[in-house]
Amino acid sequence: MASIEEFKSFVRKNPGLLKQIKTGEMTWQKYYEIFDLYGENSEIWKPYLENVSPKNLASSNIVNDIFSYLKNIDLNSVQEGIGNIQKVLGALKNTESKEEPPYKPRPIYKHFED
Repeated sequence: MASIEEFKSFVRKNPGLLKQIKTGEMTWQKYYEIFDLYGENSEIWKPYLENVSPKNLASSNIVNDIFSYLKNIDLNSVQEGIGNIQKVLGALKNTESKEEPPYKPRPIYKHFED
């Protein structure tokens, strides 16, 4: 029976396994069961490790993460939020630009109807 530490070191050596985890094709449990049954040097790992170099994996993951993040943005809500901010800033600007005349106290000897 393989230890978890051996499996962890195997995963660190083969970062291409993460691609199937992120896409949902495989789980860590399935990978561990395969590792436990067949070991590290079996031919069964070929489909999971084909054509994946760590450099390509890292750059493609970053680009894929950015695109998936951008796909999930609702542009209508962003535009609405910007519009609300512009309204608030416009209202603040209008209140600042309207200068009130300086306060002039009523003379003491004047009454309301004078």
